[in-house]
Amino acid sequence: MIIYPAKLKQGDHIRIVSPSSSIERIGGFDANLSAKDRLERLGFRVSFSKNYHANDLFYSASIDERVADLHDAFADTSVQAILATIGGFNCNELLPYLDYELIRKNPKIICGYSDTTALLHAILTQAGVATYMGANYSSFKMNELQDYQSKAWLLAMTNHQYELVPSEQWSSDAWFLPNAQRTFYPTKWRVYTHGCASGRIIGGNLATFALLNGTPYAPKVAQMDEGYVLFLEVGEGYDRYGILRQMTAILQVYPNPNALLLGRFPKKCQMSDEVLRFILDKYPQLKTIPVMTDLDFAHTQPLFTLTLGAMASINTHRLSIKIHEC
Repeated sequence: MIIYPAKLKQGDHIRIVSPSSSIERIGGFDANLSAKDRLERLGFRVSFSKNYHANDLFYSASIDERVADLHDAFADTSVQAILATIGGFNCNELLPYLDYELIRKNPKIICGYSDTTALLHAILTQAGVATYMGANYSSFKMNELQDYQSKAWLLAMTNHQYELVPSEQWSSDAWFLPNAQRTFYPTKWRVYTHGCASGRIIGGNLATFALLNGTPYAPKVAQMDEGYVLFLEVGEGYDRYGILRQMTAILQVYPNPNALLLGRFPKKCQMSDEVLRFILDKYPQLKTIPVMTDLDFAHTQPLFTLTLGAMASINTHRLSIKIHEC
C-alpha cells in the first residue's frame, strides 16, 4: 500500500537539498535567491540543508553529506516538504545508503526531476512513499512562464486529485542564465495512438530511469495490480540514437504499459515529428495503447508536477490526464 504524504498548507516549511548537483553548478547560492523569494511569496518558509554549500570536482557534495542532508530533512518534524535544488549526474550513488525505514516512518513530500528520478523511485519502491516529479528549487527562479509552473506545482502539492492541462506557450532555452534569449512556441499536446486507460504512474527522465533497470530501486511490475502508465522525458544531451536505445531498454523492462506519455523534447535533441514517429513505430505495443507526446514536463519550460505512484486516468480524445492519489 502506497503512503501519501500530507499536503502542503500556507506557512509550511520546505527544506532545499541537493541530491545531485550543488547550487554552484548554476551560479551559486546568491544567484538563485530569487527562487527562495518566490517560494516565500507563495506562502512557504524555506531553509537549506547543512551541507548545502559543499561542492566537489563533480559539482556535488559527498555521498555521506548528501545522505545526511536527506536523513535530516526527513527526521526534522518541522519540515513538511523537501525540494531538490536541480538535477545532475550522480543521484543514484545515494540509493544503497538511505534509511528507507526512517523515510517510511516520516513520510513527507519530496519533489524534483531529471537525475532526481532515481531518488524518487527508490523512495517509492523501498519506503512505499509516493514522490513528486516536477518543479525543483531552481525552477522557481524562472520568470516567464512561471505562472503555469507554479500553479501546476501547487495543484499537486495541495490536492489528492488534480488534472494536468497544457500550458499556453513553451520554451527550450537557458532561462536560468542572466540575460538569456528566450524564444516561445505555442503548446500543442499530440496524440500518437488514441484511447483511454489508467494505471500507476512510473517513469521520469529516460536515461536516469534506465539506470535503475536490474536494481532493487526499479518499480516492480508484479506489484502494480492496476497496471502502469509510463511518463518519460529526455534531457538536452541526447540525440535520436541515444533516445532510441534508452526507449528500447525501458520497453523491454516495462513491455506492457497501459499508456505512454512523453514530455517535449528539448530543441538540442533535434527531434523531428518524422523521427519520433519512426521510433514509436518500432514498438508494436504502442499501437494498441494510448500514447501522447509533447507534454509539459521536465527539460523544457514550463513543467507540470505529478505524483509518482498515484493513479493516472488518460483520455486522449479529450487530451485529459487526471491524477488520483489512492
